[in-house]
Amino acid sequence: MGKNGNGKIEIVGARVHNLKNIHVAIPKSKLVVICGVSGSGKSSLAFDTLYEEGQRRYLEGLSSYVRQFLGGFKKPDVEKIVGLSPTLAINQKSVSSNPRSTVGTVTEIYDHLRLLFARAGVPYCPNDNIPITAQTPQEITDRILEFAKKSKVMLLAPVVVGKKGEHQAVFDEIKRAGYARVRMDGYLYNLDEARGLKLEKNKRHSIDVVVGEVYMGLKADIHTNLSKIEKEAQKTKKKRLEQFFKEERVELLEKVRRGLLMGKGNVITNVKRPQSKATGRDVAFSEHYACRTCGFSMPLIEPRSFSFNSPYGACPSCQGLGTKLEIDLSLILSPDLSLEAGAILPWFSLSRVARRALGASWQEFVTTTIVRLHGHSPRTPFKNLSKKAQEHILFGDKSEEVALEYGDWKGKTRFEGIIPRLERLYYETESEFVRQELGKYMTEKTCPVCNGSRLKKESLAVRIAGRNIFEIASLAAEELIRFFDTQAPSLMTHMQRTIAQSIVKEILSKARFLLDVGLEYITVARSATTLSVGENQRIRLATHLGSGLSGVIYVLDEPTIGLHARDTARLIATLKNLRDLGNTVVVVEHDENVIRLADWAIEIGPSAGEHGGRVVFEGTSEALSKSKTLTGQYLSGKKKVITGLRKNLEKVAERDIVTLTGARQFNLKNVTFHVPTKKFVCVAGVSGSGKSTLVLEVFAKALQREVGGMNVVPGEYKELLNKELFDKVVLIDQSPIGRTPRSNPATYTGLLTPIRQLYARLEESQIRGYSPSHFSFNVKPGRCEACKGEGYTKVEMYFLPDIYVECETCKGTRFSLEVLDVQYNEKSIAQVLDMTVEEAHKFFAPFPQIKSKLSLLEDIGLGYMKLGQPATTLSGGEAQRIKLADELSKRATGRTLYILDEPTVGLHFEDVKHLLVILRSLVQKGNTVVVIEHNLDVVREADWIVELGPEGGEKGGRVIFEGTSEELKKEKTATGRYLQRQENQR
Repeated sequence: MGKNGNGKIEIVGARVHNLKNIHVAIPKSKLVVICGVSGSGKSSLAFDTLYEEGQRRYLEGLSSYVRQFLGGFKKPDVEKIVGLSPTLAINQKSVSSNPRSTVGTVTEIYDHLRLLFARAGVPYCPNDNIPITAQTPQEITDRILEFAKKSKVMLLAPVVVGKKGEHQAVFDEIKRAGYARVRMDGYLYNLDEARGLKLEKNKRHSIDVVVGEVYMGLKADIHTNLSKIEKEAQKTKKKRLEQFFKEERVELLEKVRRGLLMGKGNVITNVKRPQSKATGRDVAFSEHYACRTCGFSMPLIEPRSFSFNSPYGACPSCQGLGTKLEIDLSLILSPDLSLEAGAILPWFSLSRVARRALGASWQEFVTTTIVRLHGHSPRTPFKNLSKKAQEHILFGDKSEEVALEYGDWKGKTRFEGIIPRLERLYYETESEFVRQELGKYMTEKTCPVCNGSRLKKESLAVRIAGRNIFEIASLAAEELIRFFDTQAPSLMTHMQRTIAQSIVKEILSKARFLLDVGLEYITVARSATTLSVGENQRIRLATHLGSGLSGVIYVLDEPTIGLHARDTARLIATLKNLRDLGNTVVVVEHDENVIRLADWAIEIGPSAGEHGGRVVFEGTSEALSKSKTLTGQYLSGKKKVITGLRKNLEKVAERDIVTLTGARQFNLKNVTFHVPTKKFVCVAGVSGSGKSTLVLEVFAKALQREVGGMNVVPGEYKELLNKELFDKVVLIDQSPIGRTPRSNPATYTGLLTPIRQLYARLEESQIRGYSPSHFSFNVKPGRCEACKGEGYTKVEMYFLPDIYVECETCKGTRFSLEVLDVQYNEKSIAQVLDMTVEEAHKFFAPFPQIKSKLSLLEDIGLGYMKLGQPATTLSGGEAQRIKLADELSKRATGRTLYILDEPTVGLHFEDVKHLLVILRSLVQKGNTVVVIEHNLDVVREADWIVELGPEGGEKGGRVIFEGTSEELKKEKTATGRYLQRQENQR
């Protein structure tokens, strides 16, 4: 161990953000938890100091060529760190927005499934449902002759299929084989011409050799008209034709054999009509797989044949997305109105640019004529039109010409239909503005061709143990393990089991890691965009578990997010497994169980922001529970998360309950959801039981559409009763408040507007003629023009990564020097944005409008946050609390429904207490609050609890309890048991 023989990582003089020159020792090969109130400096120590320095040291050891692709490495403000190992961070990274990313691609389980199906899969005919066997050259020849009777057939041998490179050696081989023509990337060339075209080596190319061409129809006609004698001698002609076809077959058979040899068992026929100018269609043949009944032929099976991110496997209809954006009839049509009065909504609600691109005026003219042709008046409500007239207007009729007349002008047209025209314009327009406008009328629907599988029918025709790759990928993790452990082996041949053995071992290993982190309900096919922040983090943790690394420092940011108390024990066991491999596991965490079971605890405090940044405790978790620190007092039970405010436990009449019936979205099993008004309602349940689906996807969106009139599409449900009890619906989730560094808490909450107005009213501003826009770093009058309001400039380096240096003109303030001269109480606008909420609250005390917004931010536990902190650096929990503060600053109606998704994320026990006081005060004003939550302190504080379960995934989706916390403690549900157990511990 050298100088650091005691096996510790020593951090000396850390001054990142609010850290006060701290010195802390982290024991190696231990599970270490860093706790403390929100904003005390935990993440600054764990991520911005420990992780950043570990990454910097590792990456600086790489060559300058590699480093140019990795970006710059800024050294954290720390005197020294001794005993540092390579570091890996698993933080609250935002969920992938790539619709092509799935749980299987993230964990690499799907990559192994693709390999398994390519090597051990049995191809079936999708038409006849029978196994496909090898095709002989004779059978391929007979199929081609059938095509050749009516069509021109070009026989091609694929030599390069979607591979990068210049492929000069391939052209040399083709020339040696004696061929003169090739088809390259879909175009025909002479071989010499093709060799002269330099292919881009970093792009994928396909090269097919033209083996020969055949068209029997023309040659048969020639033989039919050879002479008058032959016409009279039918028998002689028949014999000659038979001889001709026999010779042609022998010649074609030889070409097929040569093509199969050149294409390594595969040939392609390009079939097109004799007089057609189109490129024709390709039909693949293989010595390996073809149906003997219908002739369906399977191309060469490779791992990429099962990839929905490759053109060789992706469904051609949805391009491998599994869904398609289609016009939603309910969003474009108001059936109670006539065409004249505005039944077709886009005609009247689109912008002038979009209406012109759509041809709305022309559509109005044509549809009015169509209505009259069907015997109706343009003033007839759309719903009263005949079904044929409605379909003609909405979907068009290409077979029927509509006679048009306008003054002296007469003409005819085939009407495309409003819906096809809207969809075509959406996909064909080059204007992003028009596409965004049309997107308001579209919803995502399952692809009708692949039924959401994302793959071609050829790929889905390959099976293992009776199931295709999508069916296996749609199994929950625990079902996937059961399938490969018990069911599949008995249904596979000896050869299949031998081939699959090592691949299945890897699949099972990775799937079991998903179980270890509490994700047994999750499917491999699930889109990564639907994952919560906690699920996303635990999937990445499972991926690292599978790597088996040793001697690494893992830094995790609240891995228990979205995890039920029942599953926390398994997560802790997983973290301890990482530790037992010889790794140091550092966890930033607020969860009581994780803190209690850690080997070592470090508490940063004593408070948030400038009042934090100090080490207030170092030692074992047992010693922490006996200490007098804030966390220690909550662990020992001296302090409790109790608001002290009276609960609303009064029985609610049926007429005061908002009820959602028949919810069937995803795993929900015909759920009926009751929300009593003027109460604090908590929706609990194990991870994956359907809480977010029920509350966010169905209930919230149904209210937003039916009460708020918003253009959203809720999940499937039957009806929403008593919805008139709410006049406003506020959904506060964990999505970012902005996607660029120019967005910050001050701009989002509207706090910056009165501050800019204040600075614009100052005497110095009046003399200079400054308006509020001069105090914005986003527009010209006030921003620094040297850096365009960014605060830094990019210096491009040769063979080194680009360097971002502080702007020399504005010194990182983002404002022009003239604007910075204007000061209020000796503070410029840039210095105000650099203040914490707590500091700004004191600074703007004389201004009620500014002070009230800052008070809310402080009350909600964000006193440590800087007003100008970039939105991209905020956690999901911080973003959610900023949104809540923004909503609280608005006028309450007393009939508002507030819906929050895990609002305690990132909150210490003390902060949870403050949050509960705010939520309770909302209820006392007559509003209703619905929260999705795992935190048992929040569950205990709720007036009404709805628990979903009993398990996650397909085993969940049912309401298993409705009632008060006292009633829940007596139940044997997962939440009830742990609620009682926590009370017993305290």
